Amino acid sequence: MVDMSLYAAFLVAAFALCVTPGPDMMFIVAMGGRGGPAAGVMAAFGVACAMLVHTVAAALGLSALFNTLPTLYHVLRWVGAAYLLWLAVRAFRDRSVPGESGDTGGGAGMRRAFWQGAVTNLLNPKVILFNVAFLPQFVNPSLGHVPGQLLLLGTTLVVMGFLWDGGVGLLAGRLGDVLRRSARVNRWMNIVSGTVFTGLAVRLAASPK
Repeated sequence: MVDMSLYAAFLVAAFALCVTPGPDMMFIVAMGGRGGPAAGVMAAFGVACAMLVHTVAAALGLSALFNTLPTLYHVLRWVGAAYLLWLAVRAFRDRSVPGESGDTGGGAGMRRAFWQGAVTNLLNPKVILFNVAFLPQFVNPSLGHVPGQLLLLGTTLVVMGFLWDGGVGLLAGRLGDVLRRSARVNRWMNIVSGTVFTGLAVRLAASPK
């Protein structure tokens, strides 16, 4: 169903994309550092699930709506920026200390990390445009089943991304667990996380299409 030479080239390009630090990776590092290894991995899983949604949308042609409805792009961009700012405010205001059942602890905290990772990625229209621009380069229309080819390529990218980002989130979380044993350091890490979320929000709001 796919051109194997194109698929091999795609694997190389996808790996380079996965290991290059970007907004999703910065978000996952911040979540892991603030909430621990499980939070980092769950944030990465949330991002991966959102990427899968983008992949399905690209395969069905839904992502092309941004080319005909630019207003939709800008609305989604500002909603995403507002959500990141909300996360930043929560991080700045967090006064929990290590050992308490805080915002990121327990099963509820893991679910929260997952949904925050998913929503952050879903509300980033640049991810949608990326799929529209990147995936078709490795599709061979002469083989037919173009939606299926797009779905296979996108799923491959999702799996590779999760394996890499999950490892990054795990390492960030383990380092965060060591550092957060001090209440003062824990507060500093919340400030760092809030700063990262703010920077991502500004980047999303300020960058043109």
